[in-house]
Amino acid sequence: MNVNNIKQQPEEKPLLSVKNLNIEIQMDNAVLNAVDGVSFNIEKGKTLGLVGESGCGKSLTSRSIMSLNPKECETTGEILYNSTIDKKMNNVNIVDLDPTGKKVRSIRGKKISMIFQEPMTALSPLYTIGNQIMEAILLHRTKNKKEAKKIALEMLRKVGISDEEKRFDQYPHEFSGGMRQRVVIAMALSCNPELLIADEPTTALDVTIQAQVMELMKSLQYEFGMAILLVTHDLGVIAEMCDEVAVMYLGKVVEKASVREIFYNPKHPYTKGLIKSMPKLGSEKKRLEPIEGTVPLAINMRNKCGFYDRCSERIAGVCDVKAVPDTQLSADHSVRCFLYSEYGEEEKNA
Repeated sequence: MNVNNIKQQPEEKPLLSVKNLNIEIQMDNAVLNAVDGVSFNIEKGKTLGLVGESGCGKSLTSRSIMSLNPKECETTGEILYNSTIDKKMNNVNIVDLDPTGKKVRSIRGKKISMIFQEPMTALSPLYTIGNQIMEAILLHRTKNKKEAKKIALEMLRKVGISDEEKRFDQYPHEFSGGMRQRVVIAMALSCNPELLIADEPTTALDVTIQAQVMELMKSLQYEFGMAILLVTHDLGVIAEMCDEVAVMYLGKVVEKASVREIFYNPKHPYTKGLIKSMPKLGSEKKRLEPIEGTVPLAINMRNKCGFYDRCSERIAGVCDVKAVPDTQLSADHSVRCFLYSEYGEEEKNA
């Protein structure tokens, strides 16, 4: 057989490609670069973790995928959703769509769903649990109310809520925090989305409920074959759930790699600092090593490393005056740091 005659299979595109995403917010005397040149891919059926401290742009990035950011956020770049939406539309750039238009509403909730950060406020106190789950089902799956209720009850069972017939007619205030989070997950999965965005899904939950919610998400991912974008500041959750990790700091992705690489071979000083600040069970008793300082405002940072003032490995005269390059260390590991550029090599050899 002549191998030259074998047709090459085209490389499958990722489900979602975010390319050079920028989100700017006009303030009184300056422009806040809340998200600055963020790029990453989410593969079908895989989980990407977006990790970093509060205020680094994780939630704005994830909400831009759903086109849910407020009007004050000026968004540019590309968010390419590589899937067929209907006969007239596929492989679209979500940034170009009208946030209130019919096209984006055919994606939002049906193809891409979101678990919002706070289960206590994600549900309306004025409507029953069943009514709120049925809303998306009636919009995207069926107009038949009996069928919609049947699907909603099935979703309540899938997320582990017993006595679902009774719970269906109850209001959010009659549920605990963990139960509300399960309801929010049921709402997000009611239309069998291809991508689930989970924004801090375990916030305000105790550790036992956190573990249950994580296990539930993994089992439902396996059942539905969906991809997950997991937004969190908890590296323990990242280690448990993710295939790949993007570490964000001050609106930029400073390191991207597989979850194993991030934990066993971190490169960026910020990533190393996050890992050192994690408590470890069974290790020698010693004080945690917090990252000194606080996250600055993302203003006038284009020609300076945003982590400069907090970094123990900074190079004076380089990190504080130049735009930081993105260095590809291997096929699946990149880092935005001068230590791995020509400047870093010169410093090592000096």
